[in-house]
Amino acid sequence: MVALMLLTLLATLLVYFSLAQLAESSSGCITYDSTKKIVTITCKHANFTDIYHAVNDPSVIHREAAPDDSNVWVLNANIKVANDAILYVNSTDTSWLKILADGKNAYLMHIMGSLKIDSVKITSWNLDTNDYATTEDSDRNGRDTKVGTPRPYIVVEKEATGTTDITNSEIAYLGYEAGYGAGRTGLRYLGGDGSIIKGNNIHHLWFALYTRGVGGMVIENNHIHHNGHYGLDPHTATHDMIIRNNTVYDNGSIGIICSLDCYNIIIENNKVYNNTKMGIMFSRNMYDSVARNNIVSDEDRGIVVSESHNNEIHNNTVLDSGSGIDIDRQSSQNTIRDNIIVNIPSLSAVKGQDQALKQNSFYSNAVITSDEHRINLNQEKSISNATSNVTSAEPLRQVSVDRTITVTIPYITVMDAFYYIFGWK
Repeated sequence: MVALMLLTLLATLLVYFSLAQLAESSSGCITYDSTKKIVTITCKHANFTDIYHAVNDPSVIHREAAPDDSNVWVLNANIKVANDAILYVNSTDTSWLKILADGKNAYLMHIMGSLKIDSVKITSWNLDTNDYATTEDSDRNGRDTKVGTPRPYIVVEKEATGTTDITNSEIAYLGYEAGYGAGRTGLRYLGGDGSIIKGNNIHHLWFALYTRGVGGMVIENNHIHHNGHYGLDPHTATHDMIIRNNTVYDNGSIGIICSLDCYNIIIENNKVYNNTKMGIMFSRNMYDSVARNNIVSDEDRGIVVSESHNNEIHNNTVLDSGSGIDIDRQSSQNTIRDNIIVNIPSLSAVKGQDQALKQNSFYSNAVITSDEHRINLNQEKSISNATSNVTSAEPLRQVSVDRTITVTIPYITVMDAFYYIFGWK
């Protein structure tokens, strides 16, 4: 009898402590500052259901009444994930997170710990228009900017204690131009080494992605499109990053640009097309990096190397663009090889400024014209003066082309390129 009573007491205590722990996880470690409109999360793990119960104020967060989906959350506050805390935004309790935007204020998801986003949709939302928030008045040209209509944005801080992983999700209509260096561009990583961005549809942000000083990130299998300015913009000492198997198109400036002391960046197997300025750019002392097996088309300039060194640009296909591969005179010790330029005049296919052709290595590049002729480009025979372009080193010769096998480079074929030119499907 005594043993039974002890067991009952022990079970009661276990239930009590379990409930107390649950209460702490859903309320004690989630606080709301109504003055600053900030929800702060210090929990080891939390989700939006926890936030909803802890805040207990539908004007701050509530589930949208919907006949077919009760997992649409409407957020009217900032979110701060503190050091060592983790916020999960996934399909267990969320299908769509709408972050309100009134055209005057911009809510921030501020990550000092970890954020795990999977299989959800995250966007801004304007209650007045009952639609996504837009920032069509945002503008940037170099350092000249025009501040646009504010929209919510996500920032992973340099001191973040974990990763911010975004997988299998749609991220859209976030960020705006707040001035050069203001950091409200949409999805911004200043920390979170080792984070993964994979399998997402990222569109209508101001910048799809900006990183600074981050290492070990993997960005793969995403659709990056219709963003206001840059598509992917790793910046300022970003390093050891892999950008692969993405489709990057219809962005308002450069598709993929790495700028200012970036190193050990691999850009491979991406399809990049119809961006406003350039497809892929190595900029301002990018070094020890590689662009390979990419297909770049319908760009003002295909692949550009500017003020950068010790990089490899190889086995890419550039087609239907204003130029193929450009390299400036401030760049040196780069290797440009085994690239195929399709339907671009030979004088614009692979070209350099002033001493660029002597300071860098070019070999085994070729042009295929729209009438299926191939021009092999030969550096030694083409340099006649400091400003010369690479031109044909031998007469045109017919290239055998059919729909089953064409000029082949590792991992991809140029067959896709001919689809663009001849409309084969």
